[in-house]
Amino acid sequence: MIYALLYIMVGFLAMEVSGWFIHKYLMHGILWKIHKTHHQHSKGYFELNDVFSLIFGGIAITLIFLGLENFDYRFWMGMGISIYGMSYFFLHDVLIHRRLKFFGKPKNRFLSAIFKAHQAHHASRFKDGSVSFGLFFVPFKYFKKKRDE
Repeated sequence: MIYALLYIMVGFLAMEVSGWFIHKYLMHGILWKIHKTHHQHSKGYFELNDVFSLIFGGIAITLIFLGLENFDYRFWMGMGISIYGMSYFFLHDVLIHRRLKFFGKPKNRFLSAIFKAHQAHHASRFKDGSVSFGLFFVPFKYFKKKRDE
């Protein structure tokens, strides 16, 4: 059981670290033509940038299937990536971007910091000039309360 939990955490953390790197250097680099759809307002429900979720989901499903027979590390890492993906969907798509309108602005300190960091990321609609590329690793400055809040 501890073995499984360890690999779930490794899969989850690997997504946050690799996601930060991919977001900063690839999505805001050579893959900007795809990712820029996320930085622009659109009338449709889906955007070209959603292809990245399909890629990451495909990796998770592949690992789960490869490790399914023996429930080895691949299975549990795939589960960690899947849990990250579900967390990302609820935090990023539902809570922050309100693609599904279930919640209002977050009141929880950590969720509020994630929200502020993502707002700062979207302050620029261009390839360069964005900050805060992760989802869960939030710079400390976003935890500070403004005087008018």
